[in-house]
Amino acid sequence: MWEQLLEREALAVRDAARAFVRDVPAQLIRDMDADKVRFPREYVQGLGKAGLLGLRFPVADGGRGLSWAVEMAVLEEIGVLGTALGCAFAMPSIVGEALTRFGTPRQKEHWLRPLLRGEKIAAEALTEPRGGSDFFGATTTARADGDGFVLDGAKRFVVGAEGADFFLVYAKTNPQAKPHKSLGLFLVDREAGVKVEHLYGLMGTRGGGTGRIVFRGVRVPKENLVGALDQGGEIFNRMMVPERMTSAGGALGAARAALEVATRYSAKRKAFGKTIREFEAVSFRLAGAVARLDAARGLAYGACRAADGPGDPRRLVSEAKKFCTETAWEAVNVAMQTMGGIGYTNVYPIERLLRDVRLMTIWTGTNDVMDLLIQHEWYREVLERSPQARDVEADVPEGGGDEKDFG
Repeated sequence: MWEQLLEREALAVRDAARAFVRDVPAQLIRDMDADKVRFPREYVQGLGKAGLLGLRFPVADGGRGLSWAVEMAVLEEIGVLGTALGCAFAMPSIVGEALTRFGTPRQKEHWLRPLLRGEKIAAEALTEPRGGSDFFGATTTARADGDGFVLDGAKRFVVGAEGADFFLVYAKTNPQAKPHKSLGLFLVDREAGVKVEHLYGLMGTRGGGTGRIVFRGVRVPKENLVGALDQGGEIFNRMMVPERMTSAGGALGAARAALEVATRYSAKRKAFGKTIREFEAVSFRLAGAVARLDAARGLAYGACRAADGPGDPRRLVSEAKKFCTETAWEAVNVAMQTMGGIGYTNVYPIERLLRDVRLMTIWTGTNDVMDLLIQHEWYREVLERSPQARDVEADVPEGGGDEKDFG
């Protein structure tokens, strides 16, 4: 039924992504989960050759000029592969956002185009060992020096640290300025001296090369500065759109995959002389999860329209990230409960999906931070709403009569 939300071209791209996903070797997923593969470079190269990277970027920048709805449909297909491969697909969308909106022609030619062809691998360096959600409290510095900058500091939880050819790095350029005006954004080639000093042992989302990187006197040419010197905060706010939208889309795919596995299982598994789908305790549980998944899709596609529009999509994007990732977590747990003990083993992929999906409510801004953003935008919208909207408080006999009690 969701095909009704997509145009013919979007469906064709979605189908191409579905075909690509169908041919991804199962052994790759197994080896990544076993930490035998540190980063899936050939997979990313394959995405580039298939024309699936940079879908919504301008054709002039190497993209295909499509809408967010198209990318969302593709994200759901990619999402069935799990979060590590989903991240590898999403990173060009995230890093590319900064380059296509704020990059120079040279930066687009040298980094963006190869990125969208799958020829270069990028990683985004935001989180710091002492920072967490306090992004603007970053302590990594970029000191002006001659015709460039010198970077010192460290970043953690860098997805793709093991495989990246270059990094998009936020660093303090003006420590005395207000937090939102204190950061710059830099393109840093690995060969400039970036050190990957630790790869994390993760509960899930394995094989994506997530690590801790360190800068010790790393020199960066001034032409590698993205945007204006202290524009990092503005760029960060814009990049949170693809950060969170890709999380939402990948969550839809993970939820769908888990529910489909549980549905097929419940249609075959028998107990007390009939298939377990015939017990309402099982089928009604699945029905609730499916309804929530459909609601999550609707919110995600609404956020797509907002992200393509001229206004600030922050509230809907934050809602989509929160609701879709929490829906995925619920769906995987419903699938495991439906399947019983066998769902807790590696005979089925449910336990891996559960380990993967748990991270979705934490990364790209925790869902607690999403609540913070949602309530802030909601209060602003309601309290600044045009007086042309109906005042329902007047629809009672003594409407507003106690207003004096608030001082």
